[in-house]
Amino acid sequence: MEQLAMSRKERERLVILSKVKSKELGRRDASEILGLSLRQVHRLWLRYVADGDAGLAHRSRGRASPRRVPAVDRARALAAYRARYRGFGPTLFVEKLAEHEGIWISHDTARRWLRAEGLLERTRRGRRSRRRRERKARFGEMVQMGGSPHAWFGAGHRPCVLMTVIDDATGRRRGRFVESETTAAAMAAFGQWCERFGVPRSLYVDRHAIYRADREPTADELRAGEEPATQFGRAMTELNVELILARSPQAKGRVERSNGVLQDRLVKELALAGVTGIAAANAWLTSSAYFEKLDERFGVEAAETIDAHRPLVSVLADVLCVKERRSVGLDGCVQWSGRLLQLSADVAGALPRSVEAWERFDGTLTLWGDGRRLAWTELDDAARRAKAEAKRRAGKKPIVNNKVVKPNARQRISLGRPTTASATTQQPPREIGPRGALRRTTPAVTVLLRVNG
Repeated sequence: MEQLAMSRKERERLVILSKVKSKELGRRDASEILGLSLRQVHRLWLRYVADGDAGLAHRSRGRASPRRVPAVDRARALAAYRARYRGFGPTLFVEKLAEHEGIWISHDTARRWLRAEGLLERTRRGRRSRRRRERKARFGEMVQMGGSPHAWFGAGHRPCVLMTVIDDATGRRRGRFVESETTAAAMAAFGQWCERFGVPRSLYVDRHAIYRADREPTADELRAGEEPATQFGRAMTELNVELILARSPQAKGRVERSNGVLQDRLVKELALAGVTGIAAANAWLTSSAYFEKLDERFGVEAAETIDAHRPLVSVLADVLCVKERRSVGLDGCVQWSGRLLQLSADVAGALPRSVEAWERFDGTLTLWGDGRRLAWTELDDAARRAKAEAKRRAGKKPIVNNKVVKPNARQRISLGRPTTASATTQQPPREIGPRGALRRTTPAVTVLLRVNG
């Protein structure tokens, strides 16, 4: 038997027994090295002396297994696959074989048979290769943020979302519970991080609609050469934070793995503390310093000691809010979220044509126009109805033939001047009917009409 055809165990035995043959080792020493009993070494030695290298090979090598599926069943199964089950996967194929053909095999055996015959089509895509990205070198150079929906307070309570922000370099994290992952929730979680550590250089998030704008650019954006952005994206631009949208969960795996750990640990901690509500849970996170203790245990030191966070020099609430532009009506009113806001005229009495509305998430609303803050009052329902009625009356149009027409559509003939018409006229004369409607008269009669307004 050739040495290359031997298994690793058989080659080891060949080397040791060769040393026994050359008297470099005794059989007892060989038994200790090989981990076999002395009697087993005696049997191996006798086979080695009698048959040489081939005597060390396993005696069952080359023999068919007694549990082997009969060749007839194999041929029947492959014929059935070609005839009726082509394209079936191995698992479904063996189910059909057992149900209709009376052949019981495992799906591994079926897969092996189909591959040997070249009948198994590859249906699964190969895994995409992803390069491992090293941690950022400095604290605050990049943070990752994501929401984790889960039954945080137990199976008997409504699921909610934990918004988590984690530093890429050190693994420090902060989080807060919210009802759902919304723009307000994302801004609040990011603002909590900025108030504690400063403004990071970049933020890694998923492709949620909060962060990704799919709409077409507006006319103002086209003129300015700007890309469409969501409210969150606009806030990041104002803070000079690079917003990075991940194309896979693995890309921001640090926050994904963190959420997996928290779904195991934090749920148990909340149950031990008896916390069952969002407000109580956020208060407990602060009072217990839960994330600070987590940072001490699982956090790592950054490669560089320099803190990359920028200082917070702007009013965070004026950036992390909703900002939209609204037109000002001729009556000096602005519509906002179903509300009618009446602007107060300045000393000169001039009002801007449009304003920018800033609505904070605490409900505070500020209107800005022409570089200044504008005063406004909200009209109540009665005032709104009065303005709507006055506007309707100002724009009311006359009715002719039960149809609304322009004021001067048929008024040109209503000037009080006499108009004559004879029987020889091609068009029959007309007279005023009920409600000012014109009607034709008999063409055989000459009538003198005076059309009144």
